[in-house]
Amino acid sequence: MADVKICGLSTAGTVTAAVEAGARFVGFVFFPPSPRNISIETARTLAGDVPPGIAKVGLFVEPDDALLDAVLAQVPLDFIQVHKVHDRTRLQEIRKRTGLPLILAWPVAQTEDVDAALQMAGVADILLFDAKAVEGAPLPGGNGVAFDWRLLANRRIPVPWMLAGGLKPETVAHAVTLTGARMVDVSSGVESQPGEKDTGAIKAFVAAATGKLPPIL
Repeated sequence: MADVKICGLSTAGTVTAAVEAGARFVGFVFFPPSPRNISIETARTLAGDVPPGIAKVGLFVEPDDALLDAVLAQVPLDFIQVHKVHDRTRLQEIRKRTGLPLILAWPVAQTEDVDAALQMAGVADILLFDAKAVEGAPLPGGNGVAFDWRLLANRRIPVPWMLAGGLKPETVAHAVTLTGARMVDVSSGVESQPGEKDTGAIKAFVAAATGKLPPIL
């Protein structure tokens, strides 16, 4: 089945739950409008609880160099995840400045969005297909909204990619089967309320995504 990224972690208990459940990526959000935003100091502490072999991902929205530098000076990230940056030159600058592989989040609502994302395969190390936010939404992701997963079925994607957007413990196995995703990303789908992860939901999601439990359809 699929490797799992649990994004928007903010407490030691939920980081431990994600690691113990078998998540391969843990994500920390550096975007103040998000209810999942954490301070650099908190991220540094949480990152220290992540064992070797689990990738630590920093999520940024249109980051400037000062923010990237400030975070990386204290937090030992393994990946940079970027939202709302679609300029190839800027993406190349971020990769060069940080020296880290880049996860590029791309909003999807129709076939043309997938086509556009594939044009970025040369600059992104991993493409993350997420549901396009509604007009005026304050957050580019983590809104609990899914897109039509059939848009990715049978598509040839030349770089590793993740499926995100509205995934839940009850739906992730079906989404993986339909799209062929080898990596999935979840945030709001394992929360009891915005910004508060539920350890039971984390365990259930990872179990369903990795095939440790029968699919729940």
